[in-house]
Amino acid sequence: MLIKKPNDIPSSEITPESVYVDRRRFIGLAAAGVAGARLGGRGSQAQKDWSLVRSDLNEELTPYEHVTTYNNFYEFGVTKDGPAKNSKDFNPVPWTIEIEGMCKNPGTLGLEDFIKDSTLEDRVYRLRCVEAWSMVIPWRGIPLSDVIARAEPLGSARFVEFTTLLDPERMPGQRRPVLRWPYVEALRLDEARHPLAILATGVYGEDLPNQNGAPLRLVVPWKYGFKSIKSIVKMRFLETMPTTTWAESNPREYGFYANVNPEVDHPRWSQGRERRLGEFRRRATLPFNGYAESVASLYDGLDLRVNY
Repeated sequence: MLIKKPNDIPSSEITPESVYVDRRRFIGLAAAGVAGARLGGRGSQAQKDWSLVRSDLNEELTPYEHVTTYNNFYEFGVTKDGPAKNSKDFNPVPWTIEIEGMCKNPGTLGLEDFIKDSTLEDRVYRLRCVEAWSMVIPWRGIPLSDVIARAEPLGSARFVEFTTLLDPERMPGQRRPVLRWPYVEALRLDEARHPLAILATGVYGEDLPNQNGAPLRLVVPWKYGFKSIKSIVKMRFLETMPTTTWAESNPREYGFYANVNPEVDHPRWSQGRERRLGEFRRRATLPFNGYAESVASLYDGLDLRVNY
């Protein structure tokens, strides 16, 4: 995702969204020095004045304090401020990720090996929670498609499932049966290979804070936030659709697809309008969270009122 400083670059030269959807074009621009810099370890861009940054979305970034203190991460508590308070002592180092299921290259990798040979990219995304609030966040991450390509799924694999760490000693929220632990999410393989889907390793130029899913989380910007599984320890390739945590816990409210569809209300509230954190006014919710041009074709022929 490209990020710009408006004082440096006139609006007529800001790269449109269609550029970062095409990853090859993104890399070409990066080589020319137009795109955002590749990010390395913790704090590599800590001195950037993020308050001046705007994205190709032409929307202001959500303030850092909201991004890191207003979180859904039930493993550390069910309130919005609970994860930041309860995850302070969580240490995500070292970290391993298991690659399993219907693929040619299964195995267990350390985090460094997991992201090795992938391009770390700055990307700015809208991310919307189910509860009618949204954010615009500058993520650092690697294309999920890179990881899938290295795993080499078999031709019969159609889904990829993700699993969160199960460790009640380190994740106190797992001591309560609010959900069936560990947390599980999944994507269709074609969704997972889409250039907009990333495995995020950082936010605002720094490594992910614990409450935001350290050290590795999924970001799928055209879907609701509960699809963005955090602290991932396993990826498994499957032929059949797996049962995901929220779809199992409350299938009436949380389906497998989780695509943002303002025409389908949540059973307990309207999906038609949302409030951006840090703003008072509400705004219209956009289909697929504003990414319809890029992702709607994935669902041709699929009834999105039934497959919610």
